[in-house]
Order: sequence, then C-alpha cells, then structure tokens
Amino acid sequence: MGFARACSVALVGVEGVVVEVQADLEPGVAAFTLVGLPDKTLVESRDRVRAAVVNSGAPWPQKKLTVGLSPASVPKAGAHFDLAVAAAVLGAAEVVDPGAIADLVLIGELGLDGRVRPVRGILPAVVAAADAGYRQVVVPQQCAAEAALVPEVSVLGVRSLRQLIAVLTDAPVPEEDPPDGEGRPDPMLAGLVLPGAGLGTGLARGGEDAPDFPDLADVAGQHGARRALEVAASGGHHLFLNGPPGAGKTMLAERLPWILPPLTRQDSLEVTAVHSVAGILPPGEPLVSRPPYCAPHHSATMQSLVGGGAGIPRPGAVSLAHKGVLFLDEAAEFSGKVLDALRQPLEAGHVVIARAAGVVRLPARFLMVLAANPCPCGRHTLNGSGCECPTPVIRRYQARLSGPLLDRVDLRVEVEPVTRSDLLGRGGRGEATRDVADRVREARERAAARYAGTPWRLNAEVPGHELRTRWPAGPGALAQAERDLERGLLTARGLDRVLRVAWTVADLRGRDRPEALDAAVALELRTGIARGAALAMGAGS
Repeated sequence: MGFARACSVALVGVEGVVVEVQADLEPGVAAFTLVGLPDKTLVESRDRVRAAVVNSGAPWPQKKLTVGLSPASVPKAGAHFDLAVAAAVLGAAEVVDPGAIADLVLIGELGLDGRVRPVRGILPAVVAAADAGYRQVVVPQQCAAEAALVPEVSVLGVRSLRQLIAVLTDAPVPEEDPPDGEGRPDPMLAGLVLPGAGLGTGLARGGEDAPDFPDLADVAGQHGARRALEVAASGGHHLFLNGPPGAGKTMLAERLPWILPPLTRQDSLEVTAVHSVAGILPPGEPLVSRPPYCAPHHSATMQSLVGGGAGIPRPGAVSLAHKGVLFLDEAAEFSGKVLDALRQPLEAGHVVIARAAGVVRLPARFLMVLAANPCPCGRHTLNGSGCECPTPVIRRYQARLSGPLLDRVDLRVEVEPVTRSDLLGRGGRGEATRDVADRVREARERAAARYAGTPWRLNAEVPGHELRTRWPAGPGALAQAERDLERGLLTARGLDRVLRVAWTVADLRGRDRPEALDAAVALELRTGIARGAALAMGAGS
C-alpha cells in the first residue's frame, strides 16, 4: 500500500483555503475515486491526470486509487487541482519521493499531453498558502511572475508535468518547445484572459505617452465640474454629474482614474487578486499599478454589478472597481433594485454575497461616479430647447435615483451645456491631467500625514464622530450646514459628508483646518444648490 500527500488551494471569492490532496493505493481492481466535495470540473480531472501522467512517460499505478481532498467540508472548484493530484498519485506510486511533495503547494491545470496550463487566481492562492506557513509553491510558468509578487515564497514555474517530475527526482529538466511562430500568442493562455478585458471592464490600460491617453485638457469648458472632479479624487468622494447630453459627463468620468495617484503596494496586491480571480488580468502585467476603471452598461444585472453567479459567487463590477472608479453612465436607466444594491458596499467598502454554495466577502471600496440626464429627452434644463416631457414623467425619471442612494453621494454637480466659445477654445485650454494629478497627490499627502497611525487614509473614510472630536473645523465653519440640518434640508449623514468634503477643500487650499469658505464650498457641492461659494480651490486660491 502506498500513500502520499501534496497541497493545493481552494478559492472562495478572493480568499483561499489550503487543501491537502491525499492519494492512497491499495490492492484491488484498478479504479480512480475522487472524494472531498469536488465540482464537475474537478471530477473530470481523473481523466486529465491519468492521460497527463502516461503521456509524460511515468507509469500509471494499476491498483485501487483513492484521492481525498481535505478538509472535505470546503467546496472545491476548478481545474487548478490537477497538478497537486498528479503529484500525490506519483508520490503514492513512489515515482517521486513522497517526502519531497508533502509540504509543496501545487497549482495548475494539466493538458492531456502533460503540459501545465495557467489558471486564474494565482495571486490570492499563493497569498493563502503563505499565510498558512507554506514557503514553496509550484505554478504554471506563465503565472510565475504573478506568484512571485508574494514575499518570502519560493516559486517554481513549470511548463509540463515532465519538468516537475525531473525536478523532484533530480533528473535533467527537459526543455519544452516554445509557442510556434514569431509574434503569435501562447496557445496555453487561451481561456485564461476573458475576451473584452480592457477599458470599461476593469482595467484602464495604456499610459500618459499613449496616443489615446484621456487628457483632462480635452474637456471643453466645465470649469465647475472639473473642480468637483478634483475634489472627488483628492478625498475619495462619490460624484453625481447631472446635465444634458453631449455636455462632457462621460469624458470627465473617463479621465478621473488618471488624476488619481498610483496604487500603493498593498492596494496593488488587493486589486490584482480580484482581477486575477475574475480572469481579466492582462498577460505580462502581473501587478496592477493604476486605479481600475469599470463602466458597466445600464442593462447590467444585479449579479454582474455586485457579484454572484452559479456556484461560488464571482466578483462583480463593484469589486473590479476596488480602489478605482465605478462609472454608471445613464444612471437613471439602471434598474432601481440594482442601484439600491450599491448602498451597503458604499458604506462598508465590501460586499457579502450569500449563496447555497457558500458565503463570500469581496472587497468593494471604490469611487462612484453617477451620470444622468435631467429628463428622458435630456433637454429639460436647456432654455428654449423644446422639452416636451410631462412634469410627472420628469419626476418619475429623476426619482429612479433613490434618496438613500443619493444621500451617500458627496458631490452633486449640474453640468452646463458647452458653449460655442468653449468648443472653439476662446477661453483657453483647460488644465492638463498631469497638473491636476499633482494637486490631488499633494492633497492626499496632507490627509495621509494627518491620519497617520489611524486605519484611514482619505477624508471620505473617516467617521464623522472622529472628525468632529479629533480634528474639529474652524469656529463657526459649519454654522450654515447645521442650520440646514435643523430645517430638514440635510440628514445627519449629509452633515458628516459636508464636513469630510470641507476637509478635502481645505487640503486642496493648503489650510490646516476647514474654515467657513471651505464649508460653504462643500455645502454647495453636497446640495447642488448655488450659494455663492467660489469653486476655485486649487493651489493659491
């Protein structure tokens, strides 16, 4: 009788659980039994592993073979267990030393010819293995760079099962043929990256030198909206752009990720883990360094927005926009239930999805931008435009954005129609993305220095009670906002958000604490009602 064990990782959302893969050989009729709550894909690994082992030149044991996945209570899905199952079987058959694979974490799918195919979720799987105390992992060679992002873990990248057997038996490692043809994509990557991954599905690609770089200077006019965009980026505040079609709402939102600072190391790992599990991590870019940008269509379902699907829930748009921007264009056209599902993620910074297959907690701390027209035809706010929408229709259209959802939005801006002088550039070209990004970075550095030693980094993250007690505003700065609270024009949550925006305005102006003017600007941005406060809040204003 032979016995051996190896380890792999079961992914539940973006978190991993180390699974012990045990192989037991007993005398009897040759059979292959797989136990331990496997899904359909994992059950099919019996045929893949058998063919891969035989085609790699190793003998297949002609005995009763039982492979157990422990703990048995954890659901296990995916083909990435193939490599660990093959190693455990070879260890039980004494083709390789069982002791050499006992503390080895193996992740990878096997082809029938023995090649090791890359799989999704390598980064969170290796992080889970490192947290459990494992220090050696074997992954597909195409995923080795992603696995190497985890510190203090030794990574071995292999292209075939033959190479792994050679390493474990101290034999010469065979060379595997590279992809055929110069410039052709590696066929082993097929199915790893989903088609359509790019702008609007998670990642903002390209750089400042790219010809299609979305420069903020391309937006004609909209000085107030540009300033609001700067405030949103500096403090992490949610933004609502309301205005007629063609005014530049989408252009502004597409340029927001580029004025945000690059992700920190920890944030990059979190974002990369989500995109790796979702299957939209670009090949050759193992670490996401720029804030992601996700813009789902208004026909999106609740599962595609907050996460879900059959079996183990998968990340939705709110998780793909983690640490980045979630842009909901034509927000009034979204389903009311879909929009109201955003309330909890906006407050908590994560989403918890309960399904029959298990409960998954996915990160979802994003900057939300809503864009909507004032009425179905979009011409309600234009003088002499000929809007023929009845008043009840306009009221119902605007009511699609519920009060509780808008109460969580810090900045509300009326986007004005672009004039002829703005289009012809008579008023001068607006500031470039690079200049605005510098001011945003400086404002965030002031906030980070103020909140050093606390769990918060942005003004939008700090609870209102902490701001009022530990970092109070100037004397009388919130007098007008408090009067609005007494009149019922502001909620208690709204007052806290006015204070947070006031701190962001003060950071942009280089002030030590918010004064009456900063609070007035914040109140005007919060309510969308003009109160005579200047929106010129850049450096030197």
